[in-house]
Amino acid sequence: MVTPGGVAVAASTPSTTAMPGSQLFRHHRWDVPTGQTSAWRQPITPPQMFVGSFFLLVLAGTVVLRTVPALYANGQPLGWVDSLFTATSAVCVTGLIVVDTATHFSWAGQAFLLLLIQLGGLGMLSLTSLIIVALGKRLSVRSEMVTVGSPVVNPDIDIKRLTVDIVRFTLLLEAVGAVLLWLQWGPRLGYREAVWHAIFHSVSAFCNAGFSTFSDSLVGWQAAPLSLVTVGLLVIGGGLGFLTMEECYLKVVKRIRGRSYRLSLHSRLVLATTLWLIIGGGVLFTVLEWRGVLSSLPWWDRLCNGLFMSVTARTAGFNSIDYAAAGESTNFATMLLMMVGGSPGSTAGGLKTTTFALIGLVAWSKLRGQETTVFASRSIPEDTLKRATGLLVVAVGIVVVGTLLLLICQSQRPQTDGFLKYSFEAVSAVNTVGLSLGVTADLTPLSRLLVASLMFFGRVGPLTLVAAFVVLRPDGHRFRLAYEDVTVG
Repeated sequence: MVTPGGVAVAASTPSTTAMPGSQLFRHHRWDVPTGQTSAWRQPITPPQMFVGSFFLLVLAGTVVLRTVPALYANGQPLGWVDSLFTATSAVCVTGLIVVDTATHFSWAGQAFLLLLIQLGGLGMLSLTSLIIVALGKRLSVRSEMVTVGSPVVNPDIDIKRLTVDIVRFTLLLEAVGAVLLWLQWGPRLGYREAVWHAIFHSVSAFCNAGFSTFSDSLVGWQAAPLSLVTVGLLVIGGGLGFLTMEECYLKVVKRIRGRSYRLSLHSRLVLATTLWLIIGGGVLFTVLEWRGVLSSLPWWDRLCNGLFMSVTARTAGFNSIDYAAAGESTNFATMLLMMVGGSPGSTAGGLKTTTFALIGLVAWSKLRGQETTVFASRSIPEDTLKRATGLLVVAVGIVVVGTLLLLICQSQRPQTDGFLKYSFEAVSAVNTVGLSLGVTADLTPLSRLLVASLMFFGRVGPLTLVAAFVVLRPDGHRFRLAYEDVTVG
């Protein structure tokens, strides 16, 4: 704090650090003990646990892909760079590929990729926490924080139950999705062959991964609206966030029992923003491509594909059209939706729906001259609004720097692809989407390492990654210097 004379003194506010889901948590039980000075002797923080689990999973996936010939149809493993790229894309549920998943990998290779996708989508620590709960043990505070991925904004939510429901919801929805896809794809592919395709796409869709066992992704099913709706619903379910899913489940159960249940402001904002983005994006894409890539389809298939483009752009990565053949306005709108992404605590990446909504609410409140930002008759804390603004700045900065570095890395190649394709690639990687304009396979080894880094950075989150390397002061005190204003604008 600052005394009236302008002298900075130690603040009594507890220290904070970033956490999964781009939230800030107060350090309580994992603070550094007083008098301990060695950084290496500090207890592992939740951000370090979160980032470390993904790093180890990527490392393990890379080694296996590089050393096991049985994973490949031709028996020839990928090189180290491509193995790292593929493992990172699977663990970070992105979907960018340098080789065709359908033809380059054997059944065992596809199954291994699916395992990485499932572990990356759920999170290794969520599964570990489930095992702890199953053994009758109590989760530590650090395990609770990492499992949930964001602060529990509803006091009625039990962490232990949520931990179990995360896996329960995932497996149940993936199973239902697989059965529905199998029934739809059986008549064309044969019911025996359709089994694996249905399972793979159901898991990949719910985890928002975008990997496909079809060489053209879902372009071959663009005239099959039921298939697109099924995959789209799985993508939406995985992108809502487990906390919102849990609250919706509790609301339905309690309503059946004749009891009322109020959704938290978080879940109401997630649901409202998701609905508006899907409808708004669907209308925009349908209008932009009505006489473009969708022109050969009947009007109902154009509407369905437009909605699917809106859903998949927010980190899913499946494509029912050739984006390289789409208009530049369509691709730019896709980039904007990719930046938004899914919701906190979900399998999706991106800036997150709540962050996007809060930025819009702040702007709207300023235009109306309101002192506070309000949604659903509730005022939003200023600290939350500041975090949302900070995340927007960081996300845009990462995309700008990533695009610049990618253009530099590709400078030795003939510049026939253009700026839009590389910026599209960078946005897709940072927000773990997986859509591409066809330049992924042509990236240089250095560019592939850069894109892999962007995918990892986007999956764990910038604030979480920074917090994982923060060394806390032993006394936990913070200082604030005297204020002095500057002119802006």
